[in-house]
Amino acid sequence: MVDLLKSREDIDRIDKQIISLFEERMEIAKNVAEYKISVGKKVYDKQREEEKLETLGALASNEFNKIAAKELFSQIMSISRKLQYTLVKSESIAKSFEAIDKLPITADTKVVFFGQEGTYTQQCMDDYFGTEVDSFNELTFRKVMEAVKEGKADYGVLPIENSSTGGISDIYDLLLEYDNYIVGEHVVKIQNALLGLEGATIENLKTVYSHPQPLMQCAKFLEEHDYIEKKEYHSTAASAKKVVEDGDITQAAIGSTKAAQCYGLKILKESINFDDTNCTRFIVIANQKIFLRDANKVSICFELPHKSGTLYNMLSHFIYNNINMVKIESRPINGKNFEYRFFVDVEGNLRDAGVMNALRGIKEEASSVRVLGNIKTE
Repeated sequence: MVDLLKSREDIDRIDKQIISLFEERMEIAKNVAEYKISVGKKVYDKQREEEKLETLGALASNEFNKIAAKELFSQIMSISRKLQYTLVKSESIAKSFEAIDKLPITADTKVVFFGQEGTYTQQCMDDYFGTEVDSFNELTFRKVMEAVKEGKADYGVLPIENSSTGGISDIYDLLLEYDNYIVGEHVVKIQNALLGLEGATIENLKTVYSHPQPLMQCAKFLEEHDYIEKKEYHSTAASAKKVVEDGDITQAAIGSTKAAQCYGLKILKESINFDDTNCTRFIVIANQKIFLRDANKVSICFELPHKSGTLYNMLSHFIYNNINMVKIESRPINGKNFEYRFFVDVEGNLRDAGVMNALRGIKEEASSVRVLGNIKTE
């Protein structure tokens, strides 16, 4: 019969030995870091670690222990690297960003926003910048990105996430393509209304136009009125404009009360989105690497091969530096089958020691990494 007390005592004894050997190993890791500093060598040597894991796994007595030993030592090596990153003070990718006290905004500042006049994006712009800036609109996300990248606008305003329907993935991809940076954000409460011409009624409607996001946000209302055909359009405001131009009382648009005012439409029903706490987060972009000194949220992007444990290894840099992750989105990489790009938001400032150390580690171990911005949350 197994003596449980004796087994527990044996485990305690072995665990103490493991801790002692672990600490001895970490001391040696410091010596390795000093050597790497002296010769300018990178901390992460992928080929050597993979060879070492195979060798250690082969020492195990059975297949289960072989896999377990490789997992165990993979984590030990990862921890060792994190210690070495704190000692090897390589240049942080955050150093290329300039800290400023406030965004430079004057009456001559040019701001481009997505969509027609009357959109929630315009409302966000007015909230964030005021109404005195020189503003203009573009009808696609890409055009907004282009205007900012080419210097036609100092800032751009784009929607990036809705509380009901999630992230707008196109924006993430375009941020990388155009090399623009997030310098601010603003959250706008969304209250979608059903807009129609004078004389229109809900019962007589045949078609409703709107951007795909509001159509999803109002899915419950539209299901209850399934005789109305849903049609996707460029934006909420463009949909309102189309209804006015077509002059057909069987058509309606889903949009804001601001759009109704802009285009002279009647509000057939207010607040038709199924979630009355619904809101959209908008980002402010620029082509400058700048951030506010009191910024407290960092957005980064990194690419990884489709291999077991690679995402955990990246996220573990936040864990070991006591950094809280608040958001993660994944996107497939065009032209690279089964490889992925991850967009991550974490709490912190680019000048925080923990953030800089985490970025050092991710830079060494990811296929690529880029800081998208550092903003102050509302």
